[in-house]
Formats: sequence, structure tokens, C-alpha cells
Amino acid sequence: MNTNKETKRVTDYDMQQLIGQVLRYGVLISGIIAIIGGIWYLFQQGSGLPDYGTFHGEGEGYTSLTGIIKGLGDGSAKEIIQLGVVILIATPIIRIVFSLVAFGLERDKLYMFITLIVLSIILFSTFGGLSI
Repeated sequence: MNTNKETKRVTDYDMQQLIGQVLRYGVLISGIIAIIGGIWYLFQQGSGLPDYGTFHGEGEGYTSLTGIIKGLGDGSAKEIIQLGVVILIATPIIRIVFSLVAFGLERDKLYMFITLIVLSIILFSTFGGLSI
């Protein structure tokens, strides 16, 4: 019986590689989704002429995540594009969360605290906006 157990630890290099992959794939996936939505938009409304004489405010589908999800269920191309934008915005936030986990694994309390402040500011500015 082998009592020498090998413990595999996540190194700093491994976390950097993981964070890099998250950023690469997040941008790639959001770009692909936005391009698919753009092509779908051209098929749906590509022949129409825009009316620039009258301003039309945007509906719920462009201003809330639930509206985007609802529009995806309807097959709306504009909401598919918006989903790509939301994923693009979420990618660096996910990167910050992974950095927080990496600093936690390293038990680096100072950088955890700094990263937590950065994450709090970004989340507050993203979700704490006032609707006037």
C-alpha cells in the first residue's frame, strides 16, 4: 500500500492560465453570439428603411436582463445581439471573481481585500443605477 499521497495544488500559473482562458472564451463567445444575432437581424429586418424623423424609445428587451431572455424566447435578433453584449460585459467581472478565488487559495488577504473592493464597486455601478 502506497501511503505517499500526491496532492495536486493549483499554482499561480494555473490560475493565470484559467483567467486568460475565461477572458478569451468570454470575448469569443460573446462575439459569435453578436454576429449570429446580426446576421439574423439582417434576415428579419434587413430590407426595411429606418425612420430617422421620429425618435422611438427602446423597449424592455434592451434595458433589462429579463426582457432580453424573454426576447430570446421569441427569437428576436436584437435580443440575441444584446445577449452577446451582456456576456461581453460579464466577462471581466467573472475574471475578477476568479482573481478573488486565486488570492483566496494563496491566502493573500491584502489582495483579496483589494479585489473585493474592486468587485463591489463594479457590481454596485452595474446593478445599483437609479432609474429616473
